[in-house]
Amino acid sequence: MKTKNRFITGYAGLRALAVIGVILYHLDPNRFMGGYLGVPIFLVLSGYLVTDHMFHSYEQKGSYNNKGFYLRRIKKLYPQMITLLWVCSAYILLFQQNLLNKLNQIVITNLLNVYNFWQIFNGQSYFERFAANESPFVHLWTMSIEGQFYILWPLVIFLLVKFVKHKNVRFWILTFFTLLSAIEMAALFKPGVDTSRIYYGTDTRFFSLGLGAMLAAVWPTWKLRQEVRPQDSRLLDIVGGISLIAILWMAMSPLFNPVQGFVYRGGMFLFSVVTTIFVAIIAHPGSHWNKWLTNPIFKWIGSRSYGIYLWQFPIMIFFEDKVKDMADHVVLYRLIEVALILIISELSFRYIEKPMGKITWVKTKEFFGKVANLQNTYLIQKAVAVLTAIVFVLGSAAIIKAPSVKAENVNDSPLARQIKKNRSQQLKDNKRLIKQAKKSNKGKKESKAEILRQAKVLAKTHPVNQEFEKYGISQVDLQLAQKIKVTAIGDSVMAGSSQNLKQLMPNMIVDAAVSRQLAPTIALFEQYKSQGALNSNVLVGLGTNGPFTMKDIDHLMSIVGNKRRIFWINIHVPSKDWQRPMNALLQKASQKYKNLIVIDWYDMAHQHNNWLYTDLTHPNPTGSKYYSAQIAKIIVEKGLY
Repeated sequence: MKTKNRFITGYAGLRALAVIGVILYHLDPNRFMGGYLGVPIFLVLSGYLVTDHMFHSYEQKGSYNNKGFYLRRIKKLYPQMITLLWVCSAYILLFQQNLLNKLNQIVITNLLNVYNFWQIFNGQSYFERFAANESPFVHLWTMSIEGQFYILWPLVIFLLVKFVKHKNVRFWILTFFTLLSAIEMAALFKPGVDTSRIYYGTDTRFFSLGLGAMLAAVWPTWKLRQEVRPQDSRLLDIVGGISLIAILWMAMSPLFNPVQGFVYRGGMFLFSVVTTIFVAIIAHPGSHWNKWLTNPIFKWIGSRSYGIYLWQFPIMIFFEDKVKDMADHVVLYRLIEVALILIISELSFRYIEKPMGKITWVKTKEFFGKVANLQNTYLIQKAVAVLTAIVFVLGSAAIIKAPSVKAENVNDSPLARQIKKNRSQQLKDNKRLIKQAKKSNKGKKESKAEILRQAKVLAKTHPVNQEFEKYGISQVDLQLAQKIKVTAIGDSVMAGSSQNLKQLMPNMIVDAAVSRQLAPTIALFEQYKSQGALNSNVLVGLGTNGPFTMKDIDHLMSIVGNKRRIFWINIHVPSKDWQRPMNALLQKASQKYKNLIVIDWYDMAHQHNNWLYTDLTHPNPTGSKYYSAQIAKIIVEKGLY
């Protein structure tokens, strides 16, 4: 007797939870730092349902309709994908041409389902967000992985069924490649190195799909018994409840911060395992979780989850590019973004996904026949055709124009080039300065009074860096800056000005790089301390890329100790909602620790936006001089010699 694949309505609820998590992460990656784990949920579900459907077909019919499978996938995925790519391209052409660079490559690689590899080779980080420079397509890496899976998996299952007759052996083959993927992710992770390679890699993310496929081999939907004992039903419900609680806890836990090593050294695999268990429980007819996850709200979100996932990131990027005071109206702007996401996703579902899913050649001919009708009829069809034509022409123009555009982008702007040049010089200088620091930190030091006396004399006889005097620093302070020893660790804001900081304070060890956040960088302070290169003055420039806690500050202060002075530059990043709370936290920390001094860059930058690049965060060449002069001035006034 043939059995049909069951339609499991509860999976719409699981998809709803997954896409909500992803949206929350993209809206606020620091408060909802585990929201990105919604993606493994989608991958586990895909691995399970696709593999289950294929195994079922081979068992019932002895074959699988690959042509039908590919046609369904194309109808499901491509209409909304193509619409998104061309609508966004048209918008970029009209309103945000700084994103034209490499747009043609982005569109082509998405259509070919290899965009994740393009991101790896082009160094497009998933975890650094500045809307003025960030691609609205960066989230589409997961669609390429799913696309590659859909293309290759029918062949994989065909080979398994043809050459591996024992189902247990099939399971262990799937297990081998799943574990291999998880082990590869763990092995490739290196602390302090950008994780994009392992985050985007099909090979390093396969384990989520593989776990779903493993489940299909041992938990086929069509063989799960409806009639189970009451105690077994309760057990299924309890295990499902524990799994869901674990999923929600991991999605909110700081342990799953995507810049932490645990995520890649087993954390994401563990999350996928727990998700697989929950997927299995929902599938079982004896469990109530399918029913509990079936409701109108989850059904609505779940059925539109593909469109919601596609549109949410471009809407955020485009919206946040036009809104420069996000930090002042966080709740209002977030609500507007969510409303736009839901409205556009509904329109996309209703007028693109559903109609295209039922499209046939006959219906296509009928539509174009109505459009070509010269009488004053079929106005809706004609309006749709005109709007589509406009979007297609504008989007195509943007794609065609992209190869010739030399517009600035995140990797090829004056700021990016300056940071790259500065970073190279840092690495050269620091070897010499670390050796000097080891010796000088052990030797006898001059008194501050004597150093000040010498500085006053030299200010009159041998002035230095006189061009900086107009940026608010005296010649005496410029002389003192030549003597003072500092170890500076920071992010891209400091990196962009390190050449000026080094000019003012030549004995400064600078280690500044893009995308840094405090928690994962604390180990770097420990490293300099163990080398004997953590000078008596420590400069910190962290907080631009994400918030931190008082616990993080306490950890850092325990490393620095109370015999050093630590100077912390507060942040000016008005597009991020953590700007105010982090600056307030630094003030609180300065009251808690007498040797922690806050350098108020925020107030200077807030009053002089013309000192900043268009992201209103990084100092431009003029702002860099003010930034560096202010830092040097405060360090020489309050630092240790």
